[in-house]
Amino acid sequence: MARVKRGVTTHARHKKVLEQSKGYVGRSSTNYRIALERLEKALRYAYRDRRNKKRDFRGLWIQRINAAVREHGLTYSRFIAGLKKAGIEMDRKVLAAIAYDDAASFAEIVKKVQAVL
Repeated sequence: MARVKRGVTTHARHKKVLEQSKGYVGRSSTNYRIALERLEKALRYAYRDRRNKKRDFRGLWIQRINAAVREHGLTYSRFIAGLKKAGIEMDRKVLAAIAYDDAASFAEIVKKVQAVL
C-alpha cells in the first residue's frame, strides 16, 4: 500500500487559519501557531459576546426609555407598570426606537399610561 503524504491537507488547514486571522497585528496574522491561538481566542470572544450583546442592548433600550419618560414626570418602573395596566403590548426595543426617533408619538403613549395610573 502506498504511503499517504499529508502536505496538501496540512497546507489547506494552515491557509484556512491564516485567511481567518488576516488583519491581526504582528506575527498573529502570518505565523500559523500564533495565528491559531489568536483565532481560537477571537472565536471564544465572539461566542461569548453574541450573548452579551443581547444584554447590552436591553440595557440601552431601558436607559433610552427612562430618559424619555422622565421628561414627562414618570419613572421607568412606573411607566412599565402603567403599560401593562393599559394593555399596551410593546417591547422595549420598539419603545426605545419610538422615544429616540418620534417624540410626539411617544408622548401619546405616555399620556395613555398616565391616564391609567
